[in-house]
Amino acid sequence: MKIILFSRKSPTLRFEDIEKIFSAIEHYGFDYAINREFAEYIAEHTLREIPTEFIYDKEIGEQPADSVMVCYGGDGTLLEGVHRLDGADLPLVGVNGGHLGFLALAPRENIEAVFNDIATENLNLEQREMLCLEGLSECGEERLYALNEVSVQRLGATMISIKASIDGNAVSTYNGDGVIISTPTGSTAYSLSAGGPIVAPSCHSFLLTPLASHNLTMRPIVIPDTSEVTLHIDTRQSEASVSVDNRTFKVSNDTTLSIKKAKRYIRLAVPHNISFFDSLRNKMMWGVDIR
Repeated sequence: MKIILFSRKSPTLRFEDIEKIFSAIEHYGFDYAINREFAEYIAEHTLREIPTEFIYDKEIGEQPADSVMVCYGGDGTLLEGVHRLDGADLPLVGVNGGHLGFLALAPRENIEAVFNDIATENLNLEQREMLCLEGLSECGEERLYALNEVSVQRLGATMISIKASIDGNAVSTYNGDGVIISTPTGSTAYSLSAGGPIVAPSCHSFLLTPLASHNLTMRPIVIPDTSEVTLHIDTRQSEASVSVDNRTFKVSNDTTLSIKKAKRYIRLAVPHNISFFDSLRNKMMWGVDIR
């Protein structure tokens, strides 16, 4: 079995956690690969040197079928790990070295238990759907993929107008700061901070959430994940901003984007005996009297 490690340089990383990770790899006799940025961070701050043959760069490349990706950090780190997978069907485990964390669900205190679950093939995996974005020619790629959301936003101080249609049916023109199209997984991310609803990850749906709409009657919409959303961008600036999870691109005015369910997905490890609603109560402090 092989562990694909991924992390980013961050002040929240703890050296004792890193040592626990490598101790577990050595204890269970796992083969491993580690991204170059994380390897350089470890070499810079600890006495551990990672041999070159264990380091990968932007893509993980061909890996054994029983490999598991372990991301150490926050949700942003895990999102970047998803893009490093580039569609490879490997289980994804997030060890929370950050703060809130709705994706990196394993607490750093349970690192040993995480690797025991991997070794005993006892991971509790959930399939999470992704978005596929087409029409962003500026990025040089035919398609881009998002686990959380695709957002289109204004650049500068003037508002943006985005004409949205679903399966060819006109929905609305979003006048304001922009619009977010998110998966249920992404409903607890950017969409939540913009006033969107929380959707259980098992729901087969997408969300359209307006950003600072100039029309006070504009509200978030939940649609089936079989839908195709088309966005036509009209901005007083020459460009707008398109974010695909944690990647941001500039897009020309008068661009039309298409968003639909991707053919790829991820298999995310979630804790045993802890439901999505348990996580919500704990992380959002629901029911806690803070008076």
